[in-house]
Amino acid sequence: MQTGKTAAASGAPERELTPLVLILGVGLSLVMGAANVYVGLKAGMTVSASIPAAVMAMLVLRVVLRRGSVLQANQVQTCASAGESLAAGIIFTVPALVLAGAWSDFDYWTTSAIAIGGGLLGVLFMIPMRRVFITDNSELPYPEGLACAAVLEAGEGRSGATGAGALLGGGLLGILFKLGADGLGLLLTTVERATAAGSRVLYFGADASPMLVAVGYIVRLNVALLVFLGGALSWVVALPLLDAGPLLGSAAPLDAAWELWSSKVRFIGVGAMVLGGVVSIVQVRSGLVEAVRVLRARLRGEGDAQDEDRDLPTGLLLSVGVLSVLAITWVYWTFTGAAAITALLAVVMVLLAFFMTAVASYIVGLVGNSNSPVSGMTITAVLVAGALLALVGYSEGMEALAAILGVAAVVCCVACTAGDVCNDLKTGALVGATPRRQQLMQVLGVVSAALILAPVLQVLHEGTEGGIGGPKLAAPQAQLFKSIAEGFTGGAALPWDMVGLGAAFGVVVLLADRALASRGSGFRLHLMPLAVGMYLPFGLGTPILIGGVMAHLLARGARDEAAADRRLHGGVLFGSGVIAGESLTAVGLAILAVYEIEGSSLLPESTRETLALPATLAASLAAVWLFWRAARRGARMEA
Repeated sequence: MQTGKTAAASGAPERELTPLVLILGVGLSLVMGAANVYVGLKAGMTVSASIPAAVMAMLVLRVVLRRGSVLQANQVQTCASAGESLAAGIIFTVPALVLAGAWSDFDYWTTSAIAIGGGLLGVLFMIPMRRVFITDNSELPYPEGLACAAVLEAGEGRSGATGAGALLGGGLLGILFKLGADGLGLLLTTVERATAAGSRVLYFGADASPMLVAVGYIVRLNVALLVFLGGALSWVVALPLLDAGPLLGSAAPLDAAWELWSSKVRFIGVGAMVLGGVVSIVQVRSGLVEAVRVLRARLRGEGDAQDEDRDLPTGLLLSVGVLSVLAITWVYWTFTGAAAITALLAVVMVLLAFFMTAVASYIVGLVGNSNSPVSGMTITAVLVAGALLALVGYSEGMEALAAILGVAAVVCCVACTAGDVCNDLKTGALVGATPRRQQLMQVLGVVSAALILAPVLQVLHEGTEGGIGGPKLAAPQAQLFKSIAEGFTGGAALPWDMVGLGAAFGVVVLLADRALASRGSGFRLHLMPLAVGMYLPFGLGTPILIGGVMAHLLARGARDEAAADRRLHGGVLFGSGVIAGESLTAVGLAILAVYEIEGSSLLPESTRETLALPATLAASLAAVWLFWRAARRGARMEA
């Protein structure tokens, strides 16, 4: 792929930013942001929206409107993916404030300030690192950035009608499945069973969700298998090794399994994630030094003139950065009401944000945005903030808990947004986009998406059975950060033996992965997906693995990575539609529930209980078959 190919094709610069591009970019940013709120709360992980947004942009511009260019589509996806990544940063952390009791609902202005401030810092810190990680770096492959550029450049020659049909077909499947489960009550959301064997408990479960199959298909087999293996290690291996006798005396085996996992087993994954975050920081130490050098040069007016011309002006960066820090400082003041603690939190936040920007950029360049270890980075922020507050004697009560989570929330937004910015700038470099214009679209995507996140969270919390943290929206990441923060503020003590066991397990995984890398193995033992799988409910891993297996079967035999991407393109379109359809339907049902308009089953209760399991199994098999058929059709078109 040639850098600047599109712009150079006509011999003159193409238009990039137009009113239509701005409208489409903001619209998709809002849609992707809202959809990703639901995906993250349910699945505990998200997928990058860059490729789905690029596809949607090309479909609208080239098929519906029959105008526009690759550069314009790239600017639309840049804005849209910024909204998606910011949603991931918020949903992993801010719901913990509600779960812990610091908030009774989602405060609009505070949530928006965290999102805007953290998101903008992620964009701003990444700009002086562009040369370090993109322009002057030939070692990082940027798999998702390359794939997104390939989608954009292939869009003009691809059958638009076929692409639109795959996207709409997937959306319809997602809508119907979600309506059948939560709208009409005809399907189960999870199929799970547990049995007692003496004082031990055995468990197996699988979520019935084509959206999770789509997630697995998009992240592919390596990551999907690691998530599943992590779940199997927790639920199939570790869980039966622990004594469940005291719990089985007063609870059913299924309840005992969940209690044992929640209080002990999942913290093995926490230990592995902590190690992953620390290792990530060590890996980018040279890049951090170079980024600091570039930033100092720009502040002194000694930066590269070409970079100054291609990036947003340094003066603008400083102004927006100062305003962002002030907004976040105000948030910390509302949490603590103490000037000294507020100042300490602000300084810690800025330093951690700068470090995590480099970490996220490096990891995205290495393994892609969907595989970025945001959880490990955020856990590191929680531990640092909690330890510092404990050292200064500020570690009791809800104010301290909110302060710790406030630092974690901003750092999480920074890490998510910075990784997305890095990925998009790489895509832009490959198709000949102007970095300055991409940076403007990223700022626009962050600000527009930030304004709707609190209302979407509130609607889902009020309109979903059990709210956020309940059985349908477990919010596993937010539960994790709540538990760790409470360990520093007088809540239940963390099971440090399990955390330590997880860290030791992480060392073994890192050594095994290094051995695989030295042998040139195509399969890698990336620590973070494995650790996340250990922390997530096991039911999520099964459909994710199914999606990963489908992607592997279709890509098998491709001569190179680019050919594999083309084979999987139709399935990615269909899967993107499934994710959007199921997610937005969930938001719509939640809105109706807030206004006390709730679905009801078409069948009597006794009949529904009898038929729910076979109906769910049949519907799940049908959904997998339809997904496979759509993906295989797309692969055949590329053959």
